[in-house]
Order: sequence, then C-alpha cells, then structure tokens
Amino acid sequence: MIRRYLSERASWLLLLLGLQLLLVFVAYLDPGIDLLPTLYLVWLNASVCIAFICWRYFRETRFYKSLAAGEHLFDSRRLPEAASPFEAIVREAVLEQTESIRQESASNAHLLEQEKNDLLSWIHEVKTPLSAMHLMLGRITDETLRSQLQQEWLRIHLLLDQELHRKRLPFLKNDLYMEAVQLGAVLNKEIRDLRSWCIPKGIGFDLSLEAKETLTDAKWLGFILRQLLSNAIKYSGPGTDISIFSGELDGHVTLTVRDRGRGIDPKDLPRIFDKGFTSTLNRQDGGSATGMGLYLARQAAQSLLIVIQAESMPGEGSAFTLVFPRKNDLVRLAGM
Repeated sequence: MIRRYLSERASWLLLLLGLQLLLVFVAYLDPGIDLLPTLYLVWLNASVCIAFICWRYFRETRFYKSLAAGEHLFDSRRLPEAASPFEAIVREAVLEQTESIRQESASNAHLLEQEKNDLLSWIHEVKTPLSAMHLMLGRITDETLRSQLQQEWLRIHLLLDQELHRKRLPFLKNDLYMEAVQLGAVLNKEIRDLRSWCIPKGIGFDLSLEAKETLTDAKWLGFILRQLLSNAIKYSGPGTDISIFSGELDGHVTLTVRDRGRGIDPKDLPRIFDKGFTSTLNRQDGGSATGMGLYLARQAAQSLLIVIQAESMPGEGSAFTLVFPRKNDLVRLAGM
C-alpha cells in the first residue's frame, strides 16, 4: 500500500522536493542569502512535510485498505465511512455496485432453483413411463430382443438416476439418515437391479462379507455402490466374476469391489474422480462414458465421511475400496 500511495502522490512529492531544491539553489546563487540558515530552513520544512505525508498516508489509506481487504464482504454495514469527498464518491459507487450484484445474484439463485425443481420434476415424470416400459419388457417373447431392450432400458434408468442424485448432492446433508445398514442387503439390491447387464456377459459375483454392517445412509451408500458396480460390469470381460468383500481395518469397516477387467492406466488413477474425466486407455471405445459416475460417487462419499481408494493395473482389473468412518467420527455429521 505504501508503494501505491507514493505512486499516487508522486507529482505532489516531486513538487515539494523541487521547491526545496529551488530554495537551496537560489541561496547558493545569491551571495546576499546565507546558505547555512537556508539549509536549516529546508531541513525543517522537509521534516514537517514528511510528518504531514505520514499522517495523510494513514488517514487516506484506511478506507482503501479496508476495500482491498474485502472487509465489507458485500455488507454495506461493514463498509468504512468516507473521510473525504473522493472517498464518498467511491463509497457510493461500491454500494450501488454491491446492491446490483446482490440483486443479480438473488435473481440467478432463484432461476437456478427453479431450473433444478423443473428438472427434478421432469425426471420423476419420466420415471413413470420408464417403469411401465420395464413391465412391458417382460412380455416380449424374443429373448435376444428382450435382453437388448432391457440393457438399454437400464442405461436410461441409470443416467436418470445419476442426474437425479447430482441435483440432490448440494443438499445431501439435509437428506441424511444415519443408521446401522446391512451391507449384504444393499449389495443384493444393487446387483439384482443390474442383472440385465450381467446375464448377457455371463458375469457373476463373489461375495465375502466379514463385516456385516456399518453405520451410514443406506440410500446414498446404494448410489455409491451403483456407480462402482456399473463400472465394474461395464469394463469386465465375459465370463468373469466381480469380487466383493468387506472387513475391518483400524476400527474402520471396509468394503471392496474388485473386477477383472481391462484395468486403469496408472497415469489415469489420480484423475479418475475428476468431473468429466474418461479413461485414456482404449479411448476410442469410451464414447458412452460420461465421466460423472466416479465423480458423483466421491462427492457423495465425502459427505458421508467415506474415503474411496482405487488401485488398478492395466489388464488385471481394478479395485475400489470404501473406508467407512468410525462411529465416533459420525457425531459431528449426524449429531448422534
């Protein structure tokens, strides 16, 4: 701020310095003027000017320091009072701009909320005919056609479900219900819903649950597992098994989903949870990938204090491990 102040007042400072030098120069040229008293007068004058500049610095920069630090935070009550006419002009302009931004922000927030509600309503409306279509698929006698239609139906269903949960994520903490959840029950439901993808590829599941339950939100845990299982099925080869096992580690319940698919390139591992990222491995085959599943899974997991760990080797498959928080860690989340 000192450098900026000196730069702003450079012309005035140069004028004061020039006047002192002019006074010394005149005393030097004029034999009738004693140089020593003149130098004393210049020194005294310079001291007064320096003291005056320091006083003006603290007085003039207090208002602007507050603005630069953002102390008002768009709150007019915290905006410092003006100490000069120019500061009053700036203060009035800031207040007008702040009010304009506040109104625009409120308007945008209202539009976004309305758009979110409209989209959620649309998703729920679409789910009704989608459920009816699912019932109709059971009446198709052609096994091949029915299997293909069920796979495409499931793809649409998962995309709608993903979008529904994406819109709910910002408000997830308002939707939490922490309880003792049976891992087997949640897994069986998700596997059953995904069976139309598993049967054509001959994919099976090997469950080994040493830890039977954990404390979490069943609905959002199901959503997280849905993303992991759908990825495991998608990238697993025909006739392979997906292993799911649970246990305990340092007081944490862990749940691992391991597939034997094509795996993830090591350079991709740090980015797989990034929004919109799709694998660089066999990229020409990734046209159907949205890059949202793992991103949304991690976002939901973070709100549940669940850590998702990933490990993989190309050609050997991938493993995703959920590390659940200890019961004491959930006190601040659920007030238990």
